[in-house]
Amino acid sequence: MLLNKKLPILFVLNKIKLDITYVLIIAILVDCFTYFYGEYMPNVPLPKMPISIPAFMGTAISILLSFKLGQSYDRWWEARKIWGAIVNDSRTFVLQLQGLVQTQQDVIQKIAHRQIAWCYYLCFGLRGKVVKNISKDLLTQEELESIESHSNKPLALLQLHNKDLADLRHNKAIDVFEHIRLDETVERFCASMGKAERINNTVFPVTYRLYLHFIIYIFLVTLSFALVGVSAYFKLPLLLLISTAFFLLEKTATYIQDPFNDLPTDTPMMAISRTIEINLRQLLAEEEEAIPPKYPTGEYYVM
Repeated sequence: MLLNKKLPILFVLNKIKLDITYVLIIAILVDCFTYFYGEYMPNVPLPKMPISIPAFMGTAISILLSFKLGQSYDRWWEARKIWGAIVNDSRTFVLQLQGLVQTQQDVIQKIAHRQIAWCYYLCFGLRGKVVKNISKDLLTQEELESIESHSNKPLALLQLHNKDLADLRHNKAIDVFEHIRLDETVERFCASMGKAERINNTVFPVTYRLYLHFIIYIFLVTLSFALVGVSAYFKLPLLLLISTAFFLLEKTATYIQDPFNDLPTDTPMMAISRTIEINLRQLLAEEEEAIPPKYPTGEYYVM
């Protein structure tokens, strides 16, 4: 997630450098065409392009970009709300266990550690990466072997949650109503995971981006012809400035529409998971050495 800091100019320009290069080439080609047309066909005037045509297209592009930005931001914000719910439910889960289970503190610690691991496994799973750089004490060897054969490891960890809650109910450490309350929290974890997977597996229509790109280029070509009488020293910077604004908005929408792609614009799942780990370990009153530091931030973003 981008932080409230000044973005490096290279980070911005690298996203649109190819498009800006194409715009510059198009503008130069149009200038060359109009120059040689007037040079070799002086008796056949070049048809004039009314400025109203690119103006109308620019308005249409603005509406399309506004729609795409809105839809992309909705996906990004929903992802952030999902992980906000995971933070709240993780804290609630441990507090419920500590309040309802008066004995078997080792079981509470085991479940809490597994919940921390669940957050990390969900984070890496959504990003399509192998789980690494998490504390080795979060899962026992038996638990690791239990989830090894599962393709959806976060779901397998929730299954282990349910087994431990069933054992607590069987051993009369909790009654049936307390079991229901705890089970409802596990259900919310499963629901949050499903919502995140739905966003991750639902591809934003690629044709929308391609069509929008095509329309922007058509707009720039028509604008170049509409400004035929304008000096190239003024026209080229103007075209680059206008195209930069359009392409930056389009790229912004493209990057935030997929909030789990391991990019600076993504939902900061690793930082959130580390926060959950710190909170739960502190609730368990673990030693200071066992509590990790906050997840490090980059120059202008946190992952």
